[in-house]
Amino acid sequence: MALLRSYVSGGWHTAEADGVPLHDAATGEEVARVSSEGVDMAAALDYGRRTGGPALRELTFHQRAALLKALGSHLREHRDELYALSARTGATLGDSKFDIDGGIGVLLTYGSKGKRELPNSTVYVDGAVEPLSKGGTFVGQHIATPLRGVAIQINAFNFPVWGPLEKFAPAFLAGVPSLVKPASQTAYLTARLVELIIESGILPEGTLQFVAGSVGDLLDHVTPQDLVSFTGSASTAQKLRAHPAIVRNSVRFNGEADSLNCSILGPDAKPGTTEFDLFVKQLTTEMTVKAGQKCTAIRRAFVPAELLDAVAEAASARLAKVTVGNPTAEGVRMGALASLEQREEVRRSLKSLLDAGSILFGDPDKVDVVGADAETGAFLSPILLKADPERAEPHEVEAFGPVSTLMPYTSTEQVIDYAARGLGSLAGSVVTADAEFAREIVLGLAPWHGRLLVLDANDAKESTGHGSPMPQLVHGGPGRAGGGEEMGGIRGVMHHLQRTAVQGTPQVISTITGQWIPGAERTISDVHPFRKSLSELKVGDAVVTGSRTVTQADVDHFAEFTGDTFYAHTDPEAAAANPLFGGIVAHGYLVLSFAAGLFVSPEPGPVLANYGLENLRFLTPVKPGDELTVTLTAKQITPRDSAEYGEVRWDADVVNQNDESVAKYDVLTLVAKESA
Repeated sequence: MALLRSYVSGGWHTAEADGVPLHDAATGEEVARVSSEGVDMAAALDYGRRTGGPALRELTFHQRAALLKALGSHLREHRDELYALSARTGATLGDSKFDIDGGIGVLLTYGSKGKRELPNSTVYVDGAVEPLSKGGTFVGQHIATPLRGVAIQINAFNFPVWGPLEKFAPAFLAGVPSLVKPASQTAYLTARLVELIIESGILPEGTLQFVAGSVGDLLDHVTPQDLVSFTGSASTAQKLRAHPAIVRNSVRFNGEADSLNCSILGPDAKPGTTEFDLFVKQLTTEMTVKAGQKCTAIRRAFVPAELLDAVAEAASARLAKVTVGNPTAEGVRMGALASLEQREEVRRSLKSLLDAGSILFGDPDKVDVVGADAETGAFLSPILLKADPERAEPHEVEAFGPVSTLMPYTSTEQVIDYAARGLGSLAGSVVTADAEFAREIVLGLAPWHGRLLVLDANDAKESTGHGSPMPQLVHGGPGRAGGGEEMGGIRGVMHHLQRTAVQGTPQVISTITGQWIPGAERTISDVHPFRKSLSELKVGDAVVTGSRTVTQADVDHFAEFTGDTFYAHTDPEAAAANPLFGGIVAHGYLVLSFAAGLFVSPEPGPVLANYGLENLRFLTPVKPGDELTVTLTAKQITPRDSAEYGEVRWDADVVNQNDESVAKYDVLTLVAKESA
């Protein structure tokens, strides 16, 4: 059988050793062998830092996002090949899509979010400018820049595609190269994934490396600029977190470990309600998808004591319809566990759980199998247990397979206490139509959970379900679950960036960030900035307008024309009694309209559209007789790589005759890259 290759230091490496055999989970046939013998781990990390890192940092966030999107599109063309190989891990086609399509979806999501939410720049500006002096010549600004190391990503066996891609995408978007090390049981699928990526030529060299086999002395060579992300058992996470080099260098460590996730059925969800059916369906689905080998699967199912028998009966009836067998056989709904070793590990955990309860459905030692041998393949029946929630075992032992435990509760406070005994979980859910009950549960469980789903009849059709991590939301949990966070949209990118507080003059800060801030230099010329194309416009280009006096007739007309007859604009006596105004004031939107009339350049030109206002504040009341002037400054210029125009953010400052700001806001426009 073929020996899986590693991809390190710019080339493919094949170990000279025979390697450890990897077996088809359903048939027991040998699929491949794996060994990392001969891989120079120190050289691989150095290559990533010296080659991959600089290549990524030369690209803007938008350019990296475009590459992620291109990579996702490329991998979509090879899904059928990956599905076929995934079946050898014991996964059904549905399981494979969950893993493979889910991983590709992470790439595409980060490609989209990177373009929408990050600047087309190599520097991320984090938060507002902080004034540090009375005169305004000394300010502070937080910026975030890529770490100069490698993101080492050690993944679990259960998601050989989604696992590496959900770690890789935010690291790549941040500008940090990755070194991927999959769990050996299913490494042949990750290996093919990496081959497809490398063969595509989409990624800059050195930005993705792959080690098949043991990590060896990899962690001995980490530096303070490297990161380690791990998914696996809590015991292994503890060992890695305590590695001398990780501790010595304060290496950023993200752990995702064991998780006794729970789902809670609300007291209102009686048999016959939609929510009751949803709970039972979700429970049995989470038990059987990926044969229960999901870090987010429901391990503890809490139900009102009076509904325990009804839930047990309904869940058992659904589980009885689940056909177990070879994933390639027709009609099979649940495949095998990843390996025979994994099956034995689940059986050992079951013995501990049975000390606190009993089996409601299934037999850990016997299962009818379609299209394969029940002993040669790593097959196991779905097992539904009932246990006393006062016992410790259900809250401490995770059987990482198609196993879940039903437990009763009698009050909201009690079930919150039971859920917390898991000491930290990745995901929890509550199934109820009672919003107040949902609120109590969510607020009670939130400190112990990374993600919570509230499921009811209204969101059921569109809900992605209890066990589906989404790239827009954090994946991780406190305590036993590892104490880490992955994905979460741009939060996952920020994990790979160093936040730095920079102090200096407004001009220095503006030069560093590429964004104009108040106090920095403005450039005022005879050419109105609206007459400049994106290629001509510079940050700091500005116009100071002429003035316009607001009259009582203006206020009266605006009130009549718009229908906004709020008393502060129309009733002198009531307006005078208002402690904030002391008399008639102009409408805020009248002020904005006059400001636009002052700063606009009306002739056709490079400015194509105004698409929004942001950060609007009305600061000083405008009264009839006040004289308004506007200063408009190009604040941020963002080219769009795939369009003939870009975005320009303008700082608008409207002042009165006393040079007091009456309104401040950002104007957003689309501007042609070149003049017609």
